[in-house]
Amino acid sequence: MFINGEWVTNRQQFPVTNPATGETIGEVPDCTDEDIESAITAADTAFGDWKKTTTYQRSQLLYRAWELMIRRKRELAVLMTREQGKPLKASLNEVQYGADFLLWFAEEAKRTYGQTIPSSRENQRFIVHKSPVGVVGAITPWNYPISMITRKLAPALAAGCTVILKPAESTPLCAKAMMEIFAEAGFPAGVINCITVQNPARVGTAFCTDPRIRKLTFTGSTPVGKELNGLAAANMKRVSMELGGHAPAIVFPDADPVHAAKGLSLVKYLNTGQACISPNRIFVHEGHLEPFISELTSRTKRLKAGNGMNEGVGIGPLINELALQKVDRQVKDAVARGAKIETGGQRLTEGELGAGFFYAPTVLSGVTEAMAIYQEETFGPVAPIIAYKSEDDVIAMANDTDYGLAAYIYSNNISTAIRAFEALDFGIIGINDINPTSAAAPFGGMKNSGLGREGAQEGIEEYLETKLGGLVI
Repeated sequence: MFINGEWVTNRQQFPVTNPATGETIGEVPDCTDEDIESAITAADTAFGDWKKTTTYQRSQLLYRAWELMIRRKRELAVLMTREQGKPLKASLNEVQYGADFLLWFAEEAKRTYGQTIPSSRENQRFIVHKSPVGVVGAITPWNYPISMITRKLAPALAAGCTVILKPAESTPLCAKAMMEIFAEAGFPAGVINCITVQNPARVGTAFCTDPRIRKLTFTGSTPVGKELNGLAAANMKRVSMELGGHAPAIVFPDADPVHAAKGLSLVKYLNTGQACISPNRIFVHEGHLEPFISELTSRTKRLKAGNGMNEGVGIGPLINELALQKVDRQVKDAVARGAKIETGGQRLTEGELGAGFFYAPTVLSGVTEAMAIYQEETFGPVAPIIAYKSEDDVIAMANDTDYGLAAYIYSNNISTAIRAFEALDFGIIGINDINPTSAAAPFGGMKNSGLGREGAQEGIEEYLETKLGGLVI
């Protein structure tokens, strides 16, 4: 743990394991209630001086952190692959994506502009000023254990807030590596703190109830997000929530089904399907079913599962046994209700795979709304294909979910694409695009997929208060 500029290690430890091999790769401290109090006190004390720093000073520190992160790109990626399981190439991409947020908000820090507003009174002036919210409690997930840290901490620090980070218990070593970077970059003691814990509930409760913490930012499951949001609301705290997704992907009749299958295969199996923007329901027009299924199945069969450090591996393990069981349950339920397994459909246990949490990349055809996989987020390497007849039908089917994070459209007709873009109730929509994300673009969802936006100009606004000055001259 990293509290008030010091490393805290003399606590009871809990293990960190490699999901591809089952081996223990490290141990981290299990924080006490006193540690939580110390971290909050440190952040609260540091806020007094940190908020007075100029935006140029904060920008320079973020630039330094970006430079260090880029310099250590491969080192960070190797650690991520060992701790989280994704192939090394994907880890390298994530480290770059994470560094992008440091660079973007190093620049955005200098653009937290206020404004003057005309008054109806001749002798009155209105001045609008932006000021930091205060101490921020940040809770990050295991599936993107580095980029989710920078996506939250970079705008908070740029705005002049101090931060206490609680990383996922499955991936704390990546968080430790990032704390080392922030410390070396020169951030003052107490500005950034990190506490690790095996049972995170008490940290979440402290973040939501301690009056010194003014903002909670959380990425994780919708049920946990709702619980934290309710507790934070009772204490009048600002919140940002990036929660679950159940992304539809629509292949329209005017699209090239082979091209669509190629793109969706890449995004579906990204991070073994463990991404909140992963396409979870693939709607294909009945006239395109045969070529689409053929191409998607062919590409899925060619994916090599294994340890992400090995050459040629395209898909890593699931994070743990519970995640694997959930995927297997959804597939078995779908088959029992009439779906067909085109490829995959089972746990992988041969050779070295038996030591990890591997599930075969899977394509299911004939999926209907009666199946659990149609209703629930999967978070695994299963591509469910649903046939449809008309454009109106498929838009209604796509919107028939409590989630509203991401959606995907394949169409070669601009009118079709724009109609779908406007009609879909999702915060992020890829139009012939499987990667509609960037540090420069707002990321977030509608409905039960969350509150607020991360990245872009909107990202820093989440950490700023608007202060009005009215003066008589």
